[in-house]
Amino acid sequence: QVQLVESGGGLVQAGGSLRVSCAASGIAFSRGAMDWYRQAPGKQRELVATITSGNSTNYADSVQGRFTISRDNAKNTVYMQMNSLKPEDTAVYYCHARRAWIDYWGQGTQVTVSS
Repeated sequence: QVQLVESGGGLVQAGGSLRVSCAASGIAFSRGAMDWYRQAPGKQRELVATITSGNSTNYADSVQGRFTISRDNAKNTVYMQMNSLKPEDTAVYYCHARRAWIDYWGQGTQVTVSS
């Protein structure tokens, strides 16, 4: 069965950095895109970054220039390096994959940025 497991969240001061990871199993990892979403309390879940099977990337305007998504197909893992973090980046960050018309989600990892 498909499993996405995030890790790397935590508490960091504004201006600091954090790297979140998502380990995938049970899917054809290298054949499709991987995404990072986030959701703050009381707000809609939003797409933060995506990386395609060809390693092209896209970012939300709010994180452009600060976040970098990458993938290691040999490890079936997608990463997101988050630099220059701001309090408004505080959210639960979710790993996402869509395969054969089915959406798969990780459990989420909490990122808290203090001012």
